[in-house]
Amino acid sequence: MSFKVAAFHFAVIAFGLFFGAAGAADARTIQLVGLGDSLMAGFQLPPGDGFPAKLEAALKAKGLDVAIADAGVSGDTSSGGLSRIDWSVPDGTDGVILELGANDALRGIPPEQTEKNLDTIISRLKERNIPVLLAGMLAPPNMGPDYAARFNSMYKRLADKYRLTLYPFFLDGVAMHADLQLKDGMHPNPQGVDIMVQRFQPVATSFIGTIAAGAK
Repeated sequence: MSFKVAAFHFAVIAFGLFFGAAGAADARTIQLVGLGDSLMAGFQLPPGDGFPAKLEAALKAKGLDVAIADAGVSGDTSSGGLSRIDWSVPDGTDGVILELGANDALRGIPPEQTEKNLDTIISRLKERNIPVLLAGMLAPPNMGPDYAARFNSMYKRLADKYRLTLYPFFLDGVAMHADLQLKDGMHPNPQGVDIMVQRFQPVATSFIGTIAAGAK
């Protein structure tokens, strides 16, 4: 059985157990928040073409009752995400897709500071019993091998520390593909977002299944 099929079956079983035990009257929508930067916010894309909206639609098409709030802010760094964590992730949130760090790398912020900020964000969410799906990023090649080694390794380190679900590279399948990017060569166009959603969906499905199973 493939990873995608296994992940989807797990989510369906978890949802069935949860909602079956609770009863139809108690069934509710799983509330997720996409906390990130312009890659999450859908920079220069029409409404409905951003990552949260398309991921939500894809998951609903698979029969999952989920809503994904877009808490992406263009230009945001890990520091900016930390400063707004309390109001960007409201009470009642069942899980967070955390996607930050790209702007830190573009600005040459020391990876150690970025990791500290992300660590604090995750810790704050853990204190509120909100699960996190961590979306990783890769440093731009022009930052050099030393910076890249320090930056690229922090996401797995954080995932291991907090036992998080990790999606290693948020732009997987889109980076370096001009036909899937806007003219700036950094942000995905609508077709690029489709590729991102397609590749991200199995991990998100498994994440949601874990949330549903833990809510029993």
